[in-house]
Formats: sequence, C-alpha cells, structure tokens
Amino acid sequence: MTKFRPCIDLHQGQVKQIVGGTLRDEGPGPRVNFTSSKGAGEFAAKFREDGLLGGHVIKLGPGNEDAAREALAAWPGGLQIGGGIHVGNAAQWLAAGASHVIVTSCLFDDGRFIEDRARELASEVGAGRLVIDLSCRRVAGGWTVAMDRWQRLTDLALSPAALDRLAPWCDEFLIHAADVEGLCGGIDDELVAMLGTWGGRPMTYAGGAASLADVEKVAELSGGKMDVTVGSALDLFGGNGVTYEELVAWNRGR
Repeated sequence: MTKFRPCIDLHQGQVKQIVGGTLRDEGPGPRVNFTSSKGAGEFAAKFREDGLLGGHVIKLGPGNEDAAREALAAWPGGLQIGGGIHVGNAAQWLAAGASHVIVTSCLFDDGRFIEDRARELASEVGAGRLVIDLSCRRVAGGWTVAMDRWQRLTDLALSPAALDRLAPWCDEFLIHAADVEGLCGGIDDELVAMLGTWGGRPMTYAGGAASLADVEKVAELSGGKMDVTVGSALDLFGGNGVTYEELVAWNRGR
C-alpha cells in the first residue's frame, strides 16, 4: 500500500530542494528552490516523532558528510543514505545509523552496468540493507538510468526486465524522475504506471509531486505498489502545494 516517505536532500552541507536536472559539476550552480536555516538533524527528529520510516537522505556532491551523520544520529534506523556510497564505505554509513545504503553510480563503469558490483555490495552489507537507485531520464522509447547526480546516461534501460535482473541484490528501489524533479509540475504518470506493473520489491517514486492529488495518483497508477516522496511542493521545504501535516494524516489513514 502506497505511503508517503520523507526526504532530506543535502547540498553544500545544507538542507535544500534543487531542480534535479540543473545539477552540474561545471558551469553555473544548480537551480535552488529552497534552502533551510534548520539543520538536517531537526528534520530527521521531526520524521522520527511522526513515525515516518524509510525516508532517504541524499548527499548531492561534497561537503555533506557532517550533515548526513547528524540526520542519521537523530533517527537511527529510520533513514536511508545515498550519495557517494560504494563498497568501501557502505558499512560505515550503516554503522552511523542508516537502515539502508542507496547506490547508483558505483554500479557502473564508464556508464556500463557491472552486475558484479551489485553482487559485491550485497555480499558486503547484505541485500536486505541495500537500495538501488534507478533514477532516470526519459529517452526515445522509455527511460534510461542516469548516474553522477543525473548528469550522465548509462547503458541500463529502466524496465520490468531490469528490475528482475537487479532484484536479487537489493531490498528496495528508489526512482527519481530526473526530468521533472523539483519542478512541481506533476509526476511522470507513464513512468509510475510502468513501474506499477512490476511490484517485485518495495519502490519509492520521487519527482514532480505538486499536491496531495499527485500523491494519490501515484497510489492509483502503481496499484499501491510504490511509495512516494514530496520535496519542493511541501510546506516543510518552502512549498505551497501540500502540507506536511496532510501527508502524515494521509499515511495514518492508509
């Protein structure tokens, strides 16, 4: 059954909401919708107080280690961590309090998916504590997984067959629709519907949710098989599309 899951996106050590498609290693900085004066730990403590399990903390680039650890310490076992995770540091983040580690880029070499890397990570930390992030961009004929903060397309098409292939190595999937991330213009209906035909593992969708109606649409289109997160439209992050209290109440009514 679909639930709202919270998120904490970190950029340069601060909690921010960023238009996903504007993250670049070079050139002008990203388009920022919101920067919080509160620390990551304050948000995590609030999610803990309201019993919101399975949210994710994403480190968008360098300079976010301390903020991430602050969040995990405030809600040990309640949050997943992603951003720069690989086989060499995954266990450290679990020891810091993460329930799961989230990985994308480390599973690829020059854009090519390397299945042995997923196998190695699952062996290191256990598949039950691994989330594979299949955040993607729309291409002709479907969607392709994107790596390096959604800047670079890989050779992995997002499909039920790809989910079948990866499912043995993880506990969940996280899927950002990078083309609509942060725009508050509505979800990618077709992507959610496609993913809803699968349902072999828990999945969380992120991208474009602008209202409670969009949250409900994820539930409808996925047949209740996908959870959903809301970022820039949420009043907690400076938005005016939906309130945090509405989403907490929505979860409790499910």
